[in-house]
Amino acid sequence: MTAVRVLFAGGGTGGHLYPGLAIARALVRLSPSMRPHFIGARRGIEKDVLPGSGFPYTLLDLHPLYRQRPWHNWKTLVGGVSAWRAISALAADQRPAAVVGTGGYAAGVALAWARAHGVPTMLHEPDSHPGLTTRAFAGGARALYLGFPEAAARLAAAPDASVHAFGCPIDPPPSPPPSPAEARAHWGFPTNAFVVLIVGGSQGARALNEATAEWVAQGLPPGVVLIWATGRQQAAAYLDRDGDRVRVRPYLSPIADAYAAADLAVARAGAMSIAELCAWGIPSVLVPLPTAAQDHQTHNARATAAAGAAVHLPQADLTAAHLDALVRSLQADAPHRQALRDAALARAHPDAAERIARSLLDTLGRR
Repeated sequence: MTAVRVLFAGGGTGGHLYPGLAIARALVRLSPSMRPHFIGARRGIEKDVLPGSGFPYTLLDLHPLYRQRPWHNWKTLVGGVSAWRAISALAADQRPAAVVGTGGYAAGVALAWARAHGVPTMLHEPDSHPGLTTRAFAGGARALYLGFPEAAARLAAAPDASVHAFGCPIDPPPSPPPSPAEARAHWGFPTNAFVVLIVGGSQGARALNEATAEWVAQGLPPGVVLIWATGRQQAAAYLDRDGDRVRVRPYLSPIADAYAAADLAVARAGAMSIAELCAWGIPSVLVPLPTAAQDHQTHNARATAAAGAAVHLPQADLTAAHLDALVRSLQADAPHRQALRDAALARAHPDAAERIARSLLDTLGRR
């Protein structure tokens, strides 16, 4: 069986790295001859994640475009030249059958190298508002895989390219999922509690944490309990809020018991978070990070809310009083929560990784 190398290029953030890892794992399950190799940046999250991934990888001196500090873009240029040479050396050992770009500044040089050398390219775009890399390389890609169907209108795909809104690859919920009663018992909550999950990602969300802390200090609504993931870097400031009705954790890993217990989630609007909430069918209040690149989290929140799958709460409107009123309203309105749940499940793609992997194999003629 001849090994087939496929380069996965992307990173900088988890939203651009984890989908690639999920696709690569599905690719190997479906076709053991496939040999994914990851290209990433030395300064991105991939430097911490890829060593434990089980896949070979190459970290390069890649930099983003410094829009606010353009005088630093010499680093981008010099790093790009050195990365081009490193990819050429890697390809000299074994030419890749394809380069899969998963977004972020870490993908650009590898995709450009592939175009220059006639290597097929495929792109995965997790967000509803495509990033600069995806927009730049969409025109020559063999296939585009979208986390949000709304992204298609913002991309100029080649006439012969296949475009699929397969969703954002995640670890799907277990089948069968934990029962809410079992999950609440795990957290030490009564079966009839109204469980609100507060989660701002691995680094936490300062605005969300501050509003939640004030809300807890003012007093939670009757019957409401919290699972509150503060983020590792901010945990020390909030661990003393842990108590009978509030479970404070720096990070939730695994997160299945929290998802299974939750009646409602209050979260950032990253593509991975939204994909997981939809897959679990959790009604959600999305509070986008306003400083995210190209304000993509706001676009994600608006698209999800427009589909009836979430409530969009801009950070400018996030206060303890507003949060309290919103939770009370949703707690009392079971039909609204059910509508949010149904719409979320309608947008869910728990099998996204496998569907994308099968399409990749078809595109390469390997299945």
